Amino acid sequence: MLATLGGKLSLGGPRVTVFCGGHRLKGRPRLRRELGTSPRRSTVMPAWVIDRYGPNQVLRFNKNVMFPIIHYPNEVIIKVHAASLNPLDITMRSGYGAASLNMSRDPLHIRTKGNEFPLVLGRDLSGVIMECGLDVKYFKPGDEVWAAIPPWKQGTLSEFVVASGNEVSLKPKSLSHTEAAALPFVTLTAWSALINTCGLQKDNCAGKRVLILGAAGGVGTVAIQLLKAWGAHVTAVCSQDSSALVRSLGADHVIDYKSENTEEQLKKLELFDLILDNVGGSTENWALKFLKPWSGAKYVTLITPLLLNTDRLGLADGMLQTGITMATKTMKHLCKGKHYRWSFFAPSGLSLDEITQLVDEGKIRPVIDEVFAFADVPKAFEKLERGHSRGKTVIAVIQEHK
Repeated sequence: MLATLGGKLSLGGPRVTVFCGGHRLKGRPRLRRELGTSPRRSTVMPAWVIDRYGPNQVLRFNKNVMFPIIHYPNEVIIKVHAASLNPLDITMRSGYGAASLNMSRDPLHIRTKGNEFPLVLGRDLSGVIMECGLDVKYFKPGDEVWAAIPPWKQGTLSEFVVASGNEVSLKPKSLSHTEAAALPFVTLTAWSALINTCGLQKDNCAGKRVLILGAAGGVGTVAIQLLKAWGAHVTAVCSQDSSALVRSLGADHVIDYKSENTEEQLKKLELFDLILDNVGGSTENWALKFLKPWSGAKYVTLITPLLLNTDRLGLADGMLQTGITMATKTMKHLCKGKHYRWSFFAPSGLSLDEITQLVDEGKIRPVIDEVFAFADVPKAFEKLERGHSRGKTVIAVIQEHK
């Protein structure tokens, strides 16, 4: 199976061992030459781009974006059939994370160091493999795949995209491309929080009491389904108009944060083994009191200060400030017998393989709020920016016919 490739490849660096396309390569990473890489290397494609950071008006449809090129032997080119938006796309459009993400961008994929424009947004995709790098053995042209592209790469609101084979998985057979595109980024985010950060899985989750704040969003709807598939007891916090949705996904108890003070409602319930916070802000000021003390209970937030700090203070000072904040909060709550953790999205084709199985077994299903045509990407951004979405906003790059 594919193994995750950690770190950047250095063309002139020391000998390393990496995994590419499921095969181990020893020695220096080999760069695939652009000459002969793709028969369409001199062509262009349509994509939605931004040329500067700002409000929705910076989105621009460009018919002449450079066709993606395979640079590394473990990369694939995918024809995008559907993509979807995440709140991260809204914040990235406005410049969130630029200081850190620009430093992380592969210099082979940008023309000028520090200049990421024109930048394509979008993290999710479902599509078809068009071309494989020299060492990709697990996939072949024509395979239907899905993936979540990390934010330091060009995004998926385009006709074609290049991705590492380690980020890609075969699409669930039970889903259309439009349905599949709703899942990768949010599912991998929930997967990272529950498995990597909390250490939960199907073998140790039964009977655990979990509280999900912001349960009707993309990550929340997936987290409910994962936890219920593993036997947990789930309490979901959302608005009343989303209560039927989260109950249909398996939530055992639903709290409407609009009808009555959330704190007062939670006081009537037993304490929790895990709180998953998709909201952030002042939530942690009161939510932590509902964790079981001295039991290994964890409070996991997906709202992290790292990118905000590096944007505001620069890379070095921002990372230092983030480290201080994390250490301070961790120790403060550990003294009270509670574990405070941050969780981050992690691209992984290997994890998507496992998620594919859960989807095809009927244990996870996509929750789609609305589907937009490729021509209507700005309208999709406007809809997501208004907030209170129930599920995902999907972009049909290619219209599917049933």
